[in-house]
Parts: sequence; C-alpha cells; structure tokens
Amino acid sequence: MPKNVSFRSGLGSILFWSVISAAFIGPGSVTACAIAGSQYGLQLLWVLTFATLGTVWLQEAAARLTIATGSDLGQVITQTYTGARGRRIAWALFGAIFLGCAAYQAGNILGAVSGLVLLTGVSAPVITLAVGAVCIVLLWIGSTQGLANMLGLVVFAMGGAFVYVAFGTPVTPAALTKALITPAIPTGSLLLINGLIGTTIVPYNLFFGSSIVPTDSASGQSLSEMRLGIWVAVILGGIISVVLLLAGLLIPTDFSYPHMAQVLADRIGPWAGSLFAFGLFAAGFASSLTAPLAASVTANSLLGVPKNGVAYRAIWLIVMATGLTFGLLNVTPIPVILAVQAINGILLPFVTVFLFIAVNNRTLLGQYCNTLTQNLSMGLVVLVTAVLGLWNVWLAIRAF
Repeated sequence: MPKNVSFRSGLGSILFWSVISAAFIGPGSVTACAIAGSQYGLQLLWVLTFATLGTVWLQEAAARLTIATGSDLGQVITQTYTGARGRRIAWALFGAIFLGCAAYQAGNILGAVSGLVLLTGVSAPVITLAVGAVCIVLLWIGSTQGLANMLGLVVFAMGGAFVYVAFGTPVTPAALTKALITPAIPTGSLLLINGLIGTTIVPYNLFFGSSIVPTDSASGQSLSEMRLGIWVAVILGGIISVVLLLAGLLIPTDFSYPHMAQVLADRIGPWAGSLFAFGLFAAGFASSLTAPLAASVTANSLLGVPKNGVAYRAIWLIVMATGLTFGLLNVTPIPVILAVQAINGILLPFVTVFLFIAVNNRTLLGQYCNTLTQNLSMGLVVLVTAVLGLWNVWLAIRAF
C-alpha cells in the first residue's frame, strides 16, 4: 500500500530537498539573475520558468531512479554500460562533472570573498585564504552538512529581502505573467541564457541528489514524499531567482555588488545592504563546500573511488584549489561567475541524456519507468539545452 504523506513527513521532505535549491541559489544565481533584469528587463524571465521546471523534472527522475533500484545515478550507469565502453562513458561523465564543479568553485570562492569584502573591507587575498582554509578543514573532517544548512537559511533570508524589494518594481501582474511564459532571445543574451540555465539546473546536483536519497527502511522516502519535497523546495528556489531578476530592474547602470547592496539599503534600510553582503558570502561559502564534495561523490559513484580515501580527498582538493587560484589572482568576479554558469549550461545535455536513457529502462525500473508525460518533459529539457549549448559553441567558433 502506498505510504501516505503526513504533514510532518511532507515538511521533513521539503527541508531535506531544500539542499538542492540552496545549492543553486549561489553567487551564480544572484549575479546572473540580477544582470538579466538590469540588462534585459523582463525578457529573460521565461528562462527561469524553464530552468526551474527542468530542475524539478530532472531531480525527480534521478531520485526516482534511486528509490526504484537502491542504486544512485552513477552506479546505475556503470551497471548498464560495462567493459571498455562503460569505462570510457564513466570517465567522460566524471570529466564533465569534475570540470563543472571546478568551474563552479571558481565562482563560489569569488562570490563568497566578494560578499565579505563588501561587508568588512578586508583585502580579497586575505579573505580568500581564510575561506579556503575553513572549507578544507570542514571537508577533511566531514562536518559540512549542518553548516551548509545554516548558511542556506541565511541565503533564503536574503531572498526574503529581495521579495520585499521586488514589490517596489514597476511591473504589473499581467506583464510578469506574460514574461514568465513567453520565450524571447534578445540580441547578445545567448550566453546569459545558458548561464541562467546552468546556475539553476546544476549538472552535479543530479548525481549529488541521487546519491543522498535515503533508501533504508527506517528513513527511506516514499515516491510521493520525494516528489512533494522536490517540487516545493525547487519552486521556492525558482521564486527567489525570479525576485532577484526583478530586483535587477532597479539597477539602471552597470551591475555590481555594491550597486545591489545600495538598492537594498535604499529600499529597506542599511541593514539590508549588510544582509545582502553576508548572504552573498553565505551562498558562496555553502556552495564552496558542496561543489568539491559533489565531485568526489560522483567519482565514488561512477568510478568506485573509496569514500574519504586518498583519491577521494585529492579530487575535492583539486576542485578547491581551482577556486582558490581564481580568488588569489584577484580576478574580477562577475565575468568569471557568468562564464562558469554558461559552461555548465553547455555541459548539461551531456549528463541529462544518460539520465533520460536510465529512467526509460523498463527492465531496471519496472513501474517506476518514465511515463509519456515525463518523457516529453525531460526530452524538452535535453533538446532545448542541447540546442542552446551548441548554438553558443558555434558562435564562439565563428568569433575565433
């Protein structure tokens, strides 16, 4: 008999899956969404609708795969593709996720450091070393989950401040509704569109989310609990992305973090500017823990790398070192953050196509196999992201 969803179990599932929305509401979301509003008004709101729904559909599929089989996405892929071909696929997928995590980490560190610089005025290299040292210690001893959850709450509080600011924007409900469902690709926006998708549908979250699904009888989630948790948690994250874009409408000049902090301070009070600075740090710091860990978790899942062994720790150390290098070079954060989100948007179809194949394996999943509606939804995500990614690559080749 299907397990009923009680209020307590439903709330617990929402809190459990909020790790996914907290992971994509990082410096990349803050930056890409606010710049989209500042430069293009409401024209790119439809991307957030697409990306939020895409996150729900893909994360639900990855979690359903684990519930049905007891194995996570990476393990299912290695069981499906064996021999030399299987090893090549596993290494190629790990390479894509590793590259994505390293790229994300550059943006995470730069975002966290920018927030603390804005808040304290301390020099960026000093803060970079401090942030890096704390992250390495926490990852080494494995005490990351509680701190990441706490910082995630700060990020959601920052989102609440943006909700208040968004109500002050000159946008009518009719215009907002139309922009949320009407696709538009204004001139020069393609890279930013890929960035908005890549910062919301995070490729490594598919492996990470699949691997954290509890499957034991005592704490395992039912299908309905999982779906409720993912839908509510991700939609709340999508709403925060929307209000970030709306807040960007209030920045008529070139976007910068000080401008964004000033907008909040002018609209709400000086404390709101400080909340933004700390929230930017919290978003970057929390993601600075999850991105390196996700790379190692994916290596464990796809390549069988033992947890907390030398290779496992070496992987997250390399990802961490990538982010610290960008921070110590004191590069301008916003262009780098936008670029790395776009890179992940381009890599996304490569990962999702294997998930799509896996959840259509009726022998493996049985009654949990994709329905026609689920196939259409996932297929749309794969198709749109592939077209946009290849379009960006073609434009880059032409420019070169």
